[in-house]
Amino acid sequence: MAGQSGLNQQHTQFLNSVLSQRGPSALPYVEDTKWHIRQHLVALIDAYPSLEPKTATFTHNDGRTVNLLQLDGTIPMPFQGVTYNIPVIIWLVETYPRFPPCVYVNPTRDMVIKRPHAYVNPSGLVSIPYLQNWLYPSSNLVDLAKNLSEYFARDPPLFSQRRPNPNPTPNPNPNPNPHLSPSLSNSSYPSGSYARPVIPPTRTYPPSPYGSSGSFSRAQTDDPTEVYKRNAINKLVEMVHGDMAGLRKTREAEMDGLFNAQVALRQRSEQLGKGLKEMLDEKEGLEQQLQMVLMNSDVLEGWLRQNEGKAKGGVDGGVDVDDAFDCVDVLSKQMLECTASDLAIEDVVYSLDKAVQDGAIPFDQYLRTVRLLSREQFFHRATAAKVRAVQMQSQVANMAARLSHYVAS
Repeated sequence: MAGQSGLNQQHTQFLNSVLSQRGPSALPYVEDTKWHIRQHLVALIDAYPSLEPKTATFTHNDGRTVNLLQLDGTIPMPFQGVTYNIPVIIWLVETYPRFPPCVYVNPTRDMVIKRPHAYVNPSGLVSIPYLQNWLYPSSNLVDLAKNLSEYFARDPPLFSQRRPNPNPTPNPNPNPNPHLSPSLSNSSYPSGSYARPVIPPTRTYPPSPYGSSGSFSRAQTDDPTEVYKRNAINKLVEMVHGDMAGLRKTREAEMDGLFNAQVALRQRSEQLGKGLKEMLDEKEGLEQQLQMVLMNSDVLEGWLRQNEGKAKGGVDGGVDVDDAFDCVDVLSKQMLECTASDLAIEDVVYSLDKAVQDGAIPFDQYLRTVRLLSREQFFHRATAAKVRAVQMQSQVANMAARLSHYVAS
């Protein structure tokens, strides 16, 4: 158990190293998905320790080569009450995890791919419904491995090839394959050249020099020095594993903090970009207002230059009120007359109100006069409204012409 934990820790450190690389040697995965890729791989390695993560060169159908993550190992396949191991290679393509990985069965020299097979083509490419219906972010590698085991158990994709024995020995068992199903023995391959569709059992590893139950340890238990040495080594190994586990937790917490900081920095970058865009828009609006102010300033300065001599030429230095303003065109003159008539009628009506209150004029005469004045005031105001509309259209046209002149200059 301690050895398996150490192996998983090595795999986790390997994933942290390759997924954190930057620059030309970085793996071609999107930065936002690298954390999800790491989580998927760690979960798969914990569930299936026989799969080992690696980096290797993957060649696309168009000839492009790219360095990708792969999982090389075996997936257990229950068949007729016995668990066999199917060698597979799982490639995480550049678009993973938004798109499914590429899965290949990896037969050894003593194995051949069953033809035809419902889910494995002659090149070894696997195509099961789980891969075809891959849905991000719910799909993951652990569920993929479970589905591979389930579909392979229904129809094993590999057969072990029987090699001729130069020194045949009599077989006391008349049926060498008692567990071979009829459906598998009647495959497209000749029955005399291929054995049962099984895969060799799980890989065997040499015994650990620190083991506690092997024949090696029992042979050395008589020597107290060796016993003390093994105990000391086991204690050191446990201490190292404990330190490595604590260091891994610390580094994972630091990585989580760095990923959170990366997300926060990305959000702040978006906010800064949005604020900069708003400031540029505001600057453009202010520049347009500045052009309007400059145009109005030119108009006022021109008017002052034209009327500067009038103030000096008046009687005793004074200015005649009627001559203070000159109408520049017919519309302005008509507007001035209508406004003056409107205000004059307003004053007359006010004076009539005072007179009728004081009893200076009869009430019926007051009503007739006010009716006539009101009708005349209405016509003056209607005329002024029409003149104002025409002046507004003319002013807009002049402003557009001046603005185009300033932009061109």
